[in-house]
This record gives sequence, structure tokens and C-alpha cells, in this order.
Amino acid sequence: MTARTPRAVRAHGVLEGADTVVELGDLGPWRPKLVASDLDGTLLGPDGEVSPRTRAALEACWAAGIPVIGVTGRGPRLLDSVRAALDGRGIAVLSQGGFVVDLERDEVLRTVALPREQAERVVEQIETVAGDLVLAVEDAAEQGEVHARLRVQHGFDWPYPEPAHLLPRGQVLPEGAVLKVFLRSAALGQDELLARARSVVDPSDAELTHAGLGFIEVLPPGITKASGLAMALERYGVGFGDVLVFGDMPNDLPMLSAVKDAGGRAVAVANAHPAVKALAPELTSGHEVDGVARYLEAVLADV
Repeated sequence: MTARTPRAVRAHGVLEGADTVVELGDLGPWRPKLVASDLDGTLLGPDGEVSPRTRAALEACWAAGIPVIGVTGRGPRLLDSVRAALDGRGIAVLSQGGFVVDLERDEVLRTVALPREQAERVVEQIETVAGDLVLAVEDAAEQGEVHARLRVQHGFDWPYPEPAHLLPRGQVLPEGAVLKVFLRSAALGQDELLARARSVVDPSDAELTHAGLGFIEVLPPGITKASGLAMALERYGVGFGDVLVFGDMPNDLPMLSAVKDAGGRAVAVANAHPAVKALAPELTSGHEVDGVARYLEAVLADV
């Protein structure tokens, strides 16, 4: 099972602009105390790897005393790939903030689940405005099992090459709690599906988002990349206002907004979703041309 779990997962759901180079100009004297970045479509290349240039930029951050945190939607079953991307250093925020782990101590700092009955109720609410949906589920009971299989309904068209339990609709939700639920529509795009879902689901029942993969995600209430990053920042004694953060998709909006509102620096890559570009004050090059590395090099030039 371990041998079949990829350490690098090819990027999916990337928008136009991935190879766009953005001239940064003078970034001023501000320097971060911590760097946080989304992985897919942002820090990682299209092959799911950290390029040599990006790796060098991350090393330069650590050498300057600036920790680097990966903040991703990838679940704990893909922890190996996250660990490889971050070179086993620092803290990683997975599952949109629901699973936080200290990579160096191999210590789980946070794990949050959604009760089965609540997940089932939320899915039913969304189907009243979106029609029939196809499901995939991360079982909360298997959160600690890094190579646990995803539970996927027949016909979901899961984009990643990983082992999965293919199941009929009635068996996809496990008996216990779930880490998150993925919902795909045959008729609606991800933006429209998310908008309709948010129109009927109370935030106190579930957090809803999407990562540009063609489906939306149902998470425990209050679970966002901002809440997961906040836990990591507490461990380092750093506030949002001292963070440099990078992102590309709507699931990155909470952490980008938290950093921006606190006076930190929020940066979108050139291939970012329109909503991310509208929120983030700054833009860097696309993920195929080391956009994060280019920005870090400029920020660290005088350190």
C-alpha cells in the first residue's frame, strides 16, 4: 500500500496564466516573519514537485530564520507528498485546515471531524438546489492512517492516481464521522455549485469551498485554511500581520483575507481564480514559472 501512494501528485484544476511571468518591481522594505503557501497550482509545478529554483528559495527562507508552512486541501492520506514538498520541515496544514501536523516531531496538532448525520443532512440540503450529486468521502476514523483509501462513489471521476474504495451511493458515507465530503455535479460547474450550496447551508452546519478541481468540499463548521494557519502561527508566536501568503483558488481566500486584513502580505499567482486575484493586493508569476520563488527571491534580496 505504501509503495502505491505517490509522493508527488500531478497538479489538476490549474487556470490560465500558469506560464505567465509578472515583473515584480520594488517590493519595499517589508519582510515577513513567516511564509505560508498553498501547494497545488501555487508552490508546486505541474508535475506536483517543488522545482530546484523554488526549493532554493524555501531554503533561503529557513536560512534567514523565516519558517515556511504548507497549507493545502490534501488530506492526511497524502501526507507523504506534503512532507516531501516541504522537505519534512516545519508545520503542515492539510484538509483545508482540519488536519495540522508538526512534520519534524511527527505530531498531529489538530484533527476535526463532521458527524455523519450532519454531513448527510448538508448533502441533502445542497441537492435540493443542485440536483443529484456524486460523492467522495474522507473517513475521519482513518485520519491517522496516512495511506487510507478515499471512499468514492461510482462515477465520481476522482482526478488523482491513488487507491480508493469504489462504492455505491448508499455506502459512501461511513458509519462514523467524516473529515470532509466532496460533491460533484454532472450539470453544474464548481463555482455555480458552490454558490447554490452556500445559499442553503448555514455556516454553523458546515464550511463549503472548492479548490478548482471540478467539485466542492463540505467541511466541519469553521474549518478553513485561515483557522488551520492560525494554529501553526500560534506555535511560532507569529501574527497574521507578519505573514507572507500565496494562493490560487477559492479555498485559499480565508487565509489570504486574514493575512491581508491584519496588514500582512497576500499574493496571488498569475493562474489564480478571479476571486483570488480580486482579493489579493499583489500578483506574482504563474506556478509553472516559479512564481512563489520569484517573489521570495525579491523579498529576501536585501536580507
